[in-house]
Amino acid sequence: MGSSQTRRVDVRIISATNADLNQDVEAGRFRQDLLFRLNTVEVHVPPLRERRQDISQLAMYFLTRYAERYRKPAKTLDPSAMQAMLEYSWPGNVRELDHAVERAVLLSSGDLVRVSDLSLRNPRESTQRMEDLSLEEVESLLIRKAIDRYSGNISQAADALGLSRSALYRRLQKYGIGSS
Repeated sequence: MGSSQTRRVDVRIISATNADLNQDVEAGRFRQDLLFRLNTVEVHVPPLRERRQDISQLAMYFLTRYAERYRKPAKTLDPSAMQAMLEYSWPGNVRELDHAVERAVLLSSGDLVRVSDLSLRNPRESTQRMEDLSLEEVESLLIRKAIDRYSGNISQAADALGLSRSALYRRLQKYGIGSS
């Protein structure tokens, strides 16, 4: 590239994505020739929520790793903390688990990591799928999130949702949502 001389190199490229690259090629969002060059060996790793049997072993690995890194006393997981991790959906996969355990090691006092040290989101929120909600529930959820995002500013929330202020006020009343 950028030279008239050919230079030989021996490299291996390891890449990861959560996108369906074949689908992206068909939609014109990814170059087919690049996919052919990269896709010599494909390894599919299911998301953490589909391999819950790995959670405890990964959590213990991260716990030991971060206790050593931050020179903290050896940590153990409270059984309720482990249960919370097993029930959590891990939308951020292993990286989210890694960060949750690192945060817990830093924030926990003593040698026991509790559920509160993990700072996991509400399990009901994390497992609630849009496909399982009614149209009204989805609309109400999106309105609540927009209002939270804009700290109760109705004009900004309405604009973000593509609604007029009056249309948003009607929906707030319909769903019984307080504006502040």
